[in-house]
Amino acid sequence: MPELPEVESLAEFLRERAVGRPVAAVDVVAFQALKTVDPPVTSLAGLAVTGVARHGKFLDLDCDGIHFITHLARGGWLRWRDDLSGAKPVRPGKGPLAVRVRFAPDDDGEQPGFELTEAGTQKRLAVYVVRDPGEVPGIASLGPDPLSPEFTVDVLKGILGGSRTRIKGLLRDQKVIAGIGNAYSDEVLHVAKMSPFKIAGSLTDDAVAGLHESIVSTLRAAVERSRGIAAKDLKTEKKSGLRVHGRAGQQCEVCGDTIKEVSFADSSLQYCPTCQTGGKPLADRRLSRLLK
Repeated sequence: MPELPEVESLAEFLRERAVGRPVAAVDVVAFQALKTVDPPVTSLAGLAVTGVARHGKFLDLDCDGIHFITHLARGGWLRWRDDLSGAKPVRPGKGPLAVRVRFAPDDDGEQPGFELTEAGTQKRLAVYVVRDPGEVPGIASLGPDPLSPEFTVDVLKGILGGSRTRIKGLLRDQKVIAGIGNAYSDEVLHVAKMSPFKIAGSLTDDAVAGLHESIVSTLRAAVERSRGIAAKDLKTEKKSGLRVHGRAGQQCEVCGDTIKEVSFADSSLQYCPTCQTGGKPLADRRLSRLLK
């Protein structure tokens, strides 16, 4: 799933290539992806892209005051095309293509644009056409952005205070902190040397400060690694930069222990026992329930 660093990189990528270009057409192939009806998607035609922003994991193209916003969900991605002039029409329900955005042709006749695709059977990619980003429910309910100046240690302390939620789940909750998902929550907790099952409200002041530093430094480093990389290569870069997530059975590059995996909520998490849990493996509670 694209998380804050990848979506920020996609936003920068589109700022360089899309800003100033008039929209020629938006072709919605997967009709279930379009979540709004007013203004209609056809209203984007003829409007120029004036800015590109990120709200948590949401990507926002401002087209003269009308916002084309997408959430790529778990299996979605954005693919830039230098020339869509010869692209063949695609029938709904055929293939991974969900939405195609075409810009006005260049002087050389090429028509740049991008396609939103979604792999897998869980079709959760979402597109919104709105006058204000706050009209999108997922944006309106977002917690603070961890890369904004307003996200201070005191703000994090207020978020954690009294919470009985495990820190792994809290970091993934978009209503609490915007933009962190399964992968980067694993990475943040590894950097912080903190168990993913730690109860959020039990952290000391020093632990809160350390977690804050880990959140900000991990996400900033990921954004910097992705800067200037073509959209098609961002997934590969993300995987190469991860230290524990997706690396179960491999050696921890910090201490040399074997990275472990346990089930968590609707997915799984990876962690290093030596770095994060005092050398003790975490109990896989989902497996434990099945064995009872």
